[in-house]
Amino acid sequence: MIRNAFWCGITFIFIWLTVTPQTAFAQSDKGTDIALLRKMEDSLIVTADSMFHTPIPDFRTEYCEVFVKQLIRTLKTKGSYNYPFDSLAKMVNIISPEDKSFRIFNWPIEYTDVRIRYYAAIQMNNSDLQLYPLFDNSDMLTKTDQDKVFTSKEWIGGIFYNIITKKLDDENVYCLLGMNDGNPISTKKFIDPLRFTDNGPTFGAPIFAIGSEKNPSHGVNRFLLEYKKGVSVSMNWDQEHNAILFDDIASQINDPNRKYTYVPTGQYNGLRWANGKWNFIPNLIQALELKDGEAPAGQR
Repeated sequence: MIRNAFWCGITFIFIWLTVTPQTAFAQSDKGTDIALLRKMEDSLIVTADSMFHTPIPDFRTEYCEVFVKQLIRTLKTKGSYNYPFDSLAKMVNIISPEDKSFRIFNWPIEYTDVRIRYYAAIQMNNSDLQLYPLFDNSDMLTKTDQDKVFTSKEWIGGIFYNIITKKLDDENVYCLLGMNDGNPISTKKFIDPLRFTDNGPTFGAPIFAIGSEKNPSHGVNRFLLEYKKGVSVSMNWDQEHNAILFDDIASQINDPNRKYTYVPTGQYNGLRWANGKWNFIPNLIQALELKDGEAPAGQR
């Protein structure tokens, strides 16, 4: 029988807490042991291959548990932060901000044919290992989640594909761009601000000049796009426009409450940073309107 998402989550909380009872560990040896780290990376790759490619869902989660334990042991090795894990990065997402203050190990597991659970851990750039596991809480998300600030145990889940660093009150805020494809009928792309506090990482910050659906006079704490499963929607930094550029989307059936019916309209909106906030720029690139028989410029 396939374990449900709740019990998978409980299992992994137990693994993280028992294998890593504290966030900081004294790492072994005095210098970076490249040979040892390369050997440990090879073992991680073997386990990751089984984790992703075994056809039985229960086995995927079991291999994932083994992978987590191996990853923690590997990161305890002295100098592990300076080891690039180039080979492992071809299988597991590893991403860092420009200041290299931390990096995130991040991967998905398909625990049924239509459901995905996401896993991640933040490794800080310290001499001793400081590791923050993130727990996918996407099954519990609601329509008001744009308004909330979450801890590492309430992470919205997804694969991160870009990090944009901004300043808020002399503090770095790391804007994580990611995607969650774990719902059987819709996909989400998001911008989730990451900050580090004395109690660990938090997700969500008042850096969006966009009114909340629940309380339009207050800005959201994260930016979410939810749209029809299988539809291609882009959202990423665009240097030419100096903005985060993303597809404008609308309901195919003119029902704004059914996010799974949203598809691109053909034009693009943007978010541009000014005065300490991301400001919404509508129609940053308008849909191209052609007359009958006319081809786009440069095409025949």
